Amino acid sequence: MKSALSLLGLLSITISFAQNKDTLKSKEIEAVTVIAKKPTVQSKADRTVFNVENSSILAGNTTWDIVRMTPLVSIDNNDNVRAEGESVTVYINDRKSVFTGKELKEYLKTIPADNLMKIEVITSPSSRYEATGAVINIVLKKRDDEGLKGSISLTNTQNTKNNQYGSLNLNYHKKNFTQTFTGSYNDNVFISKSSNDYSYYANKNRQLIDSETAYKNKNPSFSSTSEFELNEKNNIGLVLEYFRGDNSSDSNSYTRFYDDNTFKYFNYQNTLGKNLNNTLGTNLFYKYYDKQKNKILDINFGLNYDSSEGLTDRILKTANSSYVKPEDWENKPAIERTLINNNTQNRNYYIKVDYTTPLGKGGTLEVGGKANFNNNVIPNTYQDLIKNTRLNSDFHYSDNINSLYFTYSKTFFEKLETRVGLRYEHINYKIRENVGNQGRKDSYGTFLPNLLVKYAFSPNYDLSLTYNHNLWRPWYSEFNPFEVPNNNGIFYRGNMELLPNPSDRVVLKFGLFKKYFISARYMFTDQDYWENYRQETDAEGNLKTIVFPDNFKGKVEKFYLFANTNQNLFKNKLNVNFGVGWYYIDNSDFNTRNGLSTENNYISYIGGSTNLSYTNLFNKNINLSAWMSVDNQNNGNSVANKYNYFHNFSVTKIFPGAQIETSLQFMNIFKRPSMTTTTYSQIGTFKNYNRWDWYGVSLTFVKRFGNQKVKENTKTDVEKNSGGSK
Repeated sequence: MKSALSLLGLLSITISFAQNKDTLKSKEIEAVTVIAKKPTVQSKADRTVFNVENSSILAGNTTWDIVRMTPLVSIDNNDNVRAEGESVTVYINDRKSVFTGKELKEYLKTIPADNLMKIEVITSPSSRYEATGAVINIVLKKRDDEGLKGSISLTNTQNTKNNQYGSLNLNYHKKNFTQTFTGSYNDNVFISKSSNDYSYYANKNRQLIDSETAYKNKNPSFSSTSEFELNEKNNIGLVLEYFRGDNSSDSNSYTRFYDDNTFKYFNYQNTLGKNLNNTLGTNLFYKYYDKQKNKILDINFGLNYDSSEGLTDRILKTANSSYVKPEDWENKPAIERTLINNNTQNRNYYIKVDYTTPLGKGGTLEVGGKANFNNNVIPNTYQDLIKNTRLNSDFHYSDNINSLYFTYSKTFFEKLETRVGLRYEHINYKIRENVGNQGRKDSYGTFLPNLLVKYAFSPNYDLSLTYNHNLWRPWYSEFNPFEVPNNNGIFYRGNMELLPNPSDRVVLKFGLFKKYFISARYMFTDQDYWENYRQETDAEGNLKTIVFPDNFKGKVEKFYLFANTNQNLFKNKLNVNFGVGWYYIDNSDFNTRNGLSTENNYISYIGGSTNLSYTNLFNKNINLSAWMSVDNQNNGNSVANKYNYFHNFSVTKIFPGAQIETSLQFMNIFKRPSMTTTTYSQIGTFKNYNRWDWYGVSLTFVKRFGNQKVKENTKTDVEKNSGGSK
């Protein structure tokens, strides 16, 4: 930890002495050329923008890799994307993604980073976004040059196993018509290892679990965007996205059971899983844009469908000895063997309308609404091959979410920028599951206000304040009470009684010289749902551990102090972005009301990251990039026991004449990523150690063809500036 903080400190001292002039636009005046380069990271009042277009950091990476490197973003051990430690909703080109968790990871891995323009981490979203916490908006490039152009990319990565990735990008633009196409294919093998120590208070039982899982993924995908300009103000278009995941896993876990420190028995579990996912997303849109009057009407119709057909084959064996050779397990009979078949199907339909117009001098009004319908089913067939029994589970979830919003923005005397918004959402949902004849039907409405105020004392000093009231709803599968085995020998089931999680966030941000930013954040919630644990006895009298999401009442307060700077040095060739923050969490009321251990009443830690890139080294078209991150993931009743360290270095050689790039990338070669957490429950403490193989070396070749000119997205000034520094 000391070495990491020393490195971050050295970078901050180096940057503080650097002198640099802002260059906001490219201009050519009397044969004197000023090279244009946007700051890699822009800090605005409501968001942080990671500008990666034309950056050397893109070479050899997928969009998922770049999201991991984005400031303020972290990925937990379940592949959930978080911003400042909180759950987020991911948008792609301002359109909400249908993917979450591991599915989102696999989908973003099929989008080549070469397509990226920027990633916006919107920590204080306006009312046009749905009822969530922070938003990550992934903005892709839009080509705007005549003819056919594109790129072919091939990547080979060596970590624990060898992995391959390839993609094809095509764009055709002729007069009023634009067609883009992206196709990709992944063939990957990833290894994950974990160790768990589960200790129970009442009976002093203890479980020590070691497991290893090999995941094999073959993921073809394609996306198509067709856009036709009816005239200079009216556009229509169709977006199609298809993703297929042919996935399998092979897990071996070893569990030793103890009773008051006395060994009882030793279990071995082998779990084989196969899953075939198919996802189709559609978006038909009409857009009216009057640039002179700054008016936008955006209408979207969509149908999203995804299915998941899978099989889980689980074998359980037991022994009375505390040590058994791996080869000896083959000769032992199985005491349990179960097969679980599932065929999940999810359907989503929506219509969304947004309208933006000037209102009053210096004011802009945004109004809109969305009608959203979901119909999800998770049928499971559970077979016990030893007892020769069969159980069919049929889980249904449907909802209708209707929302209306308005946002009004106005600038007063050229120094005071304001934005006030209110969103109302109403949900009506039904849940039923035939096993146990369980069901639930509920509805509720929620008002979600937000506010932004920014005052510029001078061109070099500004202060902004934002407030947001958010609501995070449970994912539909988290309601499903059907019990399924995990890879590490324990079981998981959902909870039909889950409640939504409301939260409030206030952010104060101070900007100096448009390149130094200090922000203070305060967030609190009075209720949330997190993982809980329970011990139950099976039919043979053996104890098993159940993990399930559960409601937790109690106040949690979080305080953040964060400093960030972005510097362009050596005539804009070297770009350095550095950020470091102090985080403090008060769980005392939360722990007291839920009967949890007081060990994590108060949590304090430091986190930070830096992105560096150097363009055209020695004037030989060689680009260098590096990313380093130190973070500490604390979520609800789970506390990190150590810091996580990540680093990535790459060198890219560009051959302009042949339009070829080759990139060599090194990922976490000095320290492999791992995570150690302790989860506190009413019945015990659960320590989890996870280690995965995001490390190694990759080699990428990219061949481009055609003119690679890029067009800015058609956004209003409000959307572009978002109340932040321009």
